[in-house]
Amino acid sequence: MKSFHRLFNERKRNNMIAAALMAAAVFTFSGCSTGTAADNGASSSVAQQTAANQANLSDARNTPAVRAAKVVGPAVVGITNKAVARDWFNNPVETEGVGSGVIFKNDGGDSYIVTNNHVISGAKELIVSLPDGKSLKGKLVGADEVTDLAVVKVSSGKLPTAKFGDSDKVVVGEPAIAIGNPMGLEFQGSVTSGVISALNRTLDISDKRVKLLQTDAAINPGNSGGALVNADGEVIGINSAKVAANGVEGMGFAIPINTVQNIIDQLMDKGYVARPYLGVSVFDPDTASRYGYELNIDKGVYIFQLTLNGPSGKAGLQRGDIILKLDDQETNSVAELRAKIAEHKVGDTVKVTFDRNGKTRTVDVVLEEMPQDKN
Repeated sequence: MKSFHRLFNERKRNNMIAAALMAAAVFTFSGCSTGTAADNGASSSVAQQTAANQANLSDARNTPAVRAAKVVGPAVVGITNKAVARDWFNNPVETEGVGSGVIFKNDGGDSYIVTNNHVISGAKELIVSLPDGKSLKGKLVGADEVTDLAVVKVSSGKLPTAKFGDSDKVVVGEPAIAIGNPMGLEFQGSVTSGVISALNRTLDISDKRVKLLQTDAAINPGNSGGALVNADGEVIGINSAKVAANGVEGMGFAIPINTVQNIIDQLMDKGYVARPYLGVSVFDPDTASRYGYELNIDKGVYIFQLTLNGPSGKAGLQRGDIILKLDDQETNSVAELRAKIAEHKVGDTVKVTFDRNGKTRTVDVVLEEMPQDKN
């Protein structure tokens, strides 16, 4: 989903961005902390002061945002991705980017954290920074580029965990609280609030169809992988993106937690997500034009490549066939085809209606698990 990251401007950021943006406010930064003794002491002092203040809150001040921050905040961590890039002279240069993550499970001496795939992508080393200032080495359990989700493990003993809600029960207009690390660890645990702006916001990105929750709670670089929380203190989404365009404000997006739960279950079980596939590569007129081809078809999608021992090849489909329908539903774009296949499971049988040399035919295709080297 490389274009996903370009579109939403959520790729890893060097910590110098934060210093440059905030210099005018007379703040001084020394880069992202990895948890020194001084950091631990400062974090502990802040935590004690916060606890004391919360104990004396009036009912009017004890808002949903305050309660959500108290319940979920301790489970939101910083994730520093240390990677190696190449400079203009092709020399290796170590880079560092910071995102967020949410602790969702303890198992023995291990704790598991959900974050975005683009937060950990290309990492040589992962450092997890806890709210109390401590830092732990993280180990990647599994990642899924399609949904932009990943699971990281730390060996730490028991840590605070967040409770997942039910994103299918979310309603437009209800409070939404985002917790994460905008612009890096200098602003770790920042809380912003707003409302749920829209449900099932469908975005077609790089020929993939993604359904997200939309919110106007402020989401900035570094918030990726953090928690979107409801007024009951339940995590209803994992913050993933923000529309970055001139004149656009208050359009942030989160992956619904029900989708997240399904993905992380598979990542923890297999280390990857098993997806069904047809075993064909297809064009519609729009995608063909991107590659410099002209495709003159009025409907359907054109098979320009086919795996002979894949599901479609075994069922008798051929290169040059035009897929018109899946399960009797018209399929006129690459995104529609992929969305319909994504509704199925490995082993399902789908009815494929296709055109070959002007004649309409139908065949049943048994979906197989997509090989891990496929996109």
